[in-house]
Amino acid sequence: MKVAVIGAGAVGSAAANALVLDGVAQEIVLIDLDAARAGAEAADIAHAAPFGSAARVTSGDWSALAGSAAVVLTAGVAQAPGETRLDLLGRNAAVFRTVLAHVMAHAPGAILVVATNPVDVMTAIATHLSGKPPGEVIGTGTILDTARFRTLLSDHLGITPRSLHAYVLGEHGDSEVLAWSSARAGNVDMKEFAAQIGAPLTEDVMARIDQGVRHAAYEIIAGKGYTNYGIGAGIARILRSVLTDEQAVLSVSCLTGDVAGVADVAVSLPRVVGASGVSADLMPQLDTEEAKALAASAKLIRDLTEAVVL
Repeated sequence: MKVAVIGAGAVGSAAANALVLDGVAQEIVLIDLDAARAGAEAADIAHAAPFGSAARVTSGDWSALAGSAAVVLTAGVAQAPGETRLDLLGRNAAVFRTVLAHVMAHAPGAILVVATNPVDVMTAIATHLSGKPPGEVIGTGTILDTARFRTLLSDHLGITPRSLHAYVLGEHGDSEVLAWSSARAGNVDMKEFAAQIGAPLTEDVMARIDQGVRHAAYEIIAGKGYTNYGIGAGIARILRSVLTDEQAVLSVSCLTGDVAGVADVAVSLPRVVGASGVSADLMPQLDTEEAKALAASAKLIRDLTEAVVL
C-alpha cells in the first residue's frame, strides 16, 4: 500500500524512515514545498530500505498523492524552544487550509493521520476542512505521551513496557491526564503489582513520572531543537494498524461527539484503529480527579478549536 507524507522536515522524515524499517508500506512518497529537501530525504531513506523492507521511497508534487491509502500531515511551522504546542495554533491552521485542498483533490479516500501541533486542534481543523467522517482523521494525540508513560513505569518496575497497559488521555500537551487509576501490569492493578515486586508507586514516584511525561518534549526541544524519533515511530505504529486492519487499541485523537461532558472535541482516548480509521472509542475507568482533569483538558481544546476561523 502507498503512504504519502506531507512535510519532509524532522518529523516527516523520521516517520518515513520508521515506515521503511517497519516494512508495512510498499510505497512511500515525501511531499514538501522544498522539493530539494524532499528529494534528498527520500533518497537517504531509500538507502535504508535494504535493511528493513522492500519499500519504494520517492518524492513528488501534489499529484503524487494519488493512490495513497493514508496521508500523513506533518507540515507546519516548527515548535521553537520555550513555545507551547498551543502557541502554534494560528500559524499552522493557515498551512492546513492549503494542504488539505490538495489532499482532497488527489487522495479523497485516504485515511488522514495528523501530527502537526497543536495536534488535537489541528485534528479537528483537518476534519472540518476535509469534510471526512471523524473516524477517518486520526491525530497522533497522546500516542507518544503514552509511550513515555509506559517507558518511565518500565524503568521503575523493571519489566518491559509491552506488558504495561497505561494511557495518557486528553490533550497532547500541558493539560494531559495520566490515567493512573486504570493502569495495569498484565492484568494486575499497577499499584498492587508495584507493591508485590517491592517497587511501590509512592506519591513521590508518581509525581516524578508525571513530570517526566509532561515535560519530556520541552526538555528534548531545549537540547536539540525538536522532537522527531518518538513521534515518527508513533506515526508508523498508527499506520501499521490502518494498513493491516489490525484493530489495535491506541491512544489517538479524533473528533468526538462527547468526551467527559464536552461536546464535539478532538482529544485522546484509547481507540480501536483499523483500515477504516477509528471504529470505537474506549473510556478507561477514572477516579474523580482524573475525570475532572479530562473534562478540563477537553474544554480547553474545544475552546481553542472554536476560536479558529475556518
